[in-house]
Amino acid sequence: MVCSMTGYGRSSIGNENLTITTEMKSVNHRFFEINVRMPRQLMSIEDKIKKVVSSVIHRGRVELYITVDGGALADQVIEVDWKLLDQYVHAAKEMESRYGPRNGLQVSDLIKLDNIINIGEQTKGHEEIHSLLFASIQDATQKLKEMRIAEGGHLKKDLLKLLTEMESYVSGIEKQAPQVVIRYKSRLEKKIAELSDGMIDDSRIVAEAALFADRSDITEEIARIRSHLLQFRETLQMKGSIGRKLDFIVQELNREANTIGSKANDQEISKATVEMKSIIEKLKEQVQNIE
Repeated sequence: MVCSMTGYGRSSIGNENLTITTEMKSVNHRFFEINVRMPRQLMSIEDKIKKVVSSVIHRGRVELYITVDGGALADQVIEVDWKLLDQYVHAAKEMESRYGPRNGLQVSDLIKLDNIINIGEQTKGHEEIHSLLFASIQDATQKLKEMRIAEGGHLKKDLLKLLTEMESYVSGIEKQAPQVVIRYKSRLEKKIAELSDGMIDDSRIVAEAALFADRSDITEEIARIRSHLLQFRETLQMKGSIGRKLDFIVQELNREANTIGSKANDQEISKATVEMKSIIEKLKEQVQNIE
């Protein structure tokens, strides 16, 4: 199954108190990467969120945005450092005993002291919030996956079309290849006849033609290209992440096409090779988007 690395998913789930919205988008990437943006009160469960996403999505860069509307995730609470306050009071009493009584220490004075009172947060309803959150994430992830599969279907059609075009050029080259040696031999005979006043050494021509045929033989390259094309088609039917394997096959196709271009001393084969390399480049671009 071909799955694209490009997609989008969104889900909003809530109750009478709050609504949690999860938005996810993914783009192609060589590896797998998840970036999460959410309220800081939820940062402690970031790893769990990533595990939920990675159980469904396996490759690409995923951007995940979580917003909470309709209610605060935590209540503000006053935190008093009683131990430090006791030391302040003890010090104040010590000052009175040493230097005589002054205006009495008031509560308002204590509040103004540094580091005595801080405003903190107390998260409320962990279970309820987390339940809504993960339901929203799972729903958004599934929608993202469905879009990636739909996009993958379009990619597969394009890839199969390109493979068919590639096979057509390979067949043309295969038919053209035997004629290359024949034409070379004919040109060689004509050239030797011109230079030797009609005296032709058949054995010399046969030897030169054989040497040329050996240097320009592309039988193995054509066989390997056909094998790679078949493997490409078979891989498109496989489950799981197939993008890296397809990318490797495309590299091998390009290698064989380059070899054919350098070995075949024929204009028609050279033209066909250029067209093949153009198709291979398109295959490479499409494969970069496959999971």
